[in-house]
Amino acid sequence: MSTVRRATHSGSWYTNLGPELSRQLDRWLSAAELSHGPARAIIAPHAGYTYCGACGAFAYRQVSPAVVKRVFILGPSHHVRLRGCALSTAKTYKTPLYDLKIDTQINDQLEKTGNFSRMDMKTDEDEHSIEMHLPYIAKVMEDFKDQFTIVPILVGSLNPEQEALYGNILASYFTDPQNLFVISSDFCHWGHRFNYTHYDRSCGPIYASIEKLDKDGMAIIETLNPNAFTEYLRKYNNTICGRHPIGVMLNAVKALQHQGYNNMSFKFLKYAQSSQCKDVDMDSSVSYASGSLVFES
Repeated sequence: MSTVRRATHSGSWYTNLGPELSRQLDRWLSAAELSHGPARAIIAPHAGYTYCGACGAFAYRQVSPAVVKRVFILGPSHHVRLRGCALSTAKTYKTPLYDLKIDTQINDQLEKTGNFSRMDMKTDEDEHSIEMHLPYIAKVMEDFKDQFTIVPILVGSLNPEQEALYGNILASYFTDPQNLFVISSDFCHWGHRFNYTHYDRSCGPIYASIEKLDKDGMAIIETLNPNAFTEYLRKYNNTICGRHPIGVMLNAVKALQHQGYNNMSFKFLKYAQSSQCKDVDMDSSVSYASGSLVFES
């Protein structure tokens, strides 16, 4: 059985040419400023790089690579119905830059809780929500490439109680500054092809209504209140595909607040849309947002 996960979306969702990919990521990262770091967790998008690569850089720019020794990547499951969370069976994840090593020790620790299953290699390779972060992680960490591991976690359709459960399990890992959490999410998927056409006409054009909807949700995430985020989703049903990974992060923060950690702040740094929707019948778009969670000293 293979223990190597191939970079199955390279050559389509992003370039499979290492030097070209490196230059592209360099360009985007140098255009973003370090304003809310060092990040303990980031939210960043997972679409094709032509759509969201520049936006994602604003989250990755907040990472302090000299400190980070382990990167947890929480990505939503797009293809498989999953009731909980699943760990990878791979030992290595390939990228066009260099291979990333899985932290099998942490996988074993998490599996021992009895709350994690294992995804098979096909599920792993079909899913893009984790893979799209690997080149960025490889790029940001390239000066320390032999000194860190990754922990990919596929997040299923969790109810609020499960989000709290996984938040509690992962909270202790959040307290270690050597751990970075990458929360993989796009924001509103708007249009008939996504079965979502919420439109507040008082905002003006459709794209402005989408932006207001997203930014209302982003403002709630910045309050770090998981219940308020659940309520927002219930009210508007905004098609934020990483809602459950975000919910897990918010619940981890809540668990830490109960332990006396009151120095955490989350800030969104960039927002973008794949296109500007103006026609209800014809247009569609996906939104992207990048933000960073810091523990202020």
